[in-house]
Amino acid sequence: MAEQRIIQTDEKLPLLQAIPLSLQHLMAMFGATVLVPLLTGLDPGVGLMTSGIGTILYLICVRNKIPSYLGSSFAFIVPIAYVAKMSGIPAALGGLVAAGFVYMIVAGLIKAFGSAWIDRVLPPALVGAVIIVIGLGLSATAVKMSIFPGVNPANPVDLKLVMVAGITLAAAIAFSSFFKGFAATIPILLGIIVGYVVSIPLGLVDFAPVAAANWIGLPNLTFPVFNMNAILIIAPVSLVVIVEHIGHLLVINEITGKDFTPLLPESLFGDGIATALSGFVGGTPSTTYAENIGVMAVTKVYATQLFWYAGAFAFLIGGFIPKVGAVISSIPTPVMGGISLLLFGLIASSGLRMLVNSGIDYSHSRNLILSSVVLVIGIGMDTGGYAIPIGSYAIPGMALATVIGIVLNLILPAQSKGLAETAGADFGGDLAKEASKG
Repeated sequence: MAEQRIIQTDEKLPLLQAIPLSLQHLMAMFGATVLVPLLTGLDPGVGLMTSGIGTILYLICVRNKIPSYLGSSFAFIVPIAYVAKMSGIPAALGGLVAAGFVYMIVAGLIKAFGSAWIDRVLPPALVGAVIIVIGLGLSATAVKMSIFPGVNPANPVDLKLVMVAGITLAAAIAFSSFFKGFAATIPILLGIIVGYVVSIPLGLVDFAPVAAANWIGLPNLTFPVFNMNAILIIAPVSLVVIVEHIGHLLVINEITGKDFTPLLPESLFGDGIATALSGFVGGTPSTTYAENIGVMAVTKVYATQLFWYAGAFAFLIGGFIPKVGAVISSIPTPVMGGISLLLFGLIASSGLRMLVNSGIDYSHSRNLILSSVVLVIGIGMDTGGYAIPIGSYAIPGMALATVIGIVLNLILPAQSKGLAETAGADFGGDLAKEASKG
């Protein structure tokens, strides 16, 4: 490893090397994967467990050829939280199951007809704007977690919470920017640890649930209820994650020197099965993780063997060691708020970079209209907590902005190659650039 020898996907490593390398992948995805259930009211232990079993199912679907880890998707945070508040967690889980089936349907369509139609419906300009909405739409939540007790703006600002959130944010930035090697690959996890330690003497950590939790136990499963309103809110978000999935696969191609594009339908199908299964038991929606792609780029170890081990560890730790789940749940809200300030901003910045790198000509009104409408509707509604009621159904900001963006993209006249004519040609390259930076 010191000479950076490339370990290809089908190679097998000795157990004493494979275990620590797989644990590195586990830690790289850990912080972001457990953050999603903490923000949405789902069980973090089950979220970790389903990420593990989902990764194993994915590897089976791609015939053990594509090295990838499936973690919790941030794109679903707003719709899950909204549905959970309005109709309860089981209804949100039903929406996730439906989202998993959307993945699988799209995988079948790509298998039959190719992927050009995705490029037309979801060009980089639209996807970039939606990604910005996802990040900035969550910004109000991150701020509330960082400064208001109980995440309630009616409460006065607590400077103790602000301090903890600030230290957590600063630690994560420091590990990402000023450290090298392994520490630089897990800045989220290390930032959470620093914030957690700082919170202990301030009395922000409740150890009672940790002490009461058993070392060995069964997962706290929650089962879905299928509600059409919830499905219509959550399932369409899968289209955005499909775009992200394609970009990640292109980056893996570039890193490994192999072409896995012919396996795109199987890859999406595996992601869909993982998401649907997760929704059935109370876990989080799945997506391929840029964090783990980054680990591969640094270590030059691409063996799928490591992802089998990492998935198995996540499954066992999250599902059958309640003590670990209790520790995760004891993380103070301002610690997660500080981390969220960084992560949500990075999501928005990734969307902005995609818009810049797409070569869009914003001197044309078509492009300005598309981006402006999507950004203002999505961010305005999500940060304000608004939704559009249609009978018993309510459309949240991100979903409405995405639908309007798709319609505008299809009906507005093509005025420049920046968006309409080159969207299909540049789509994969733009996504690859973004995923490699993420």
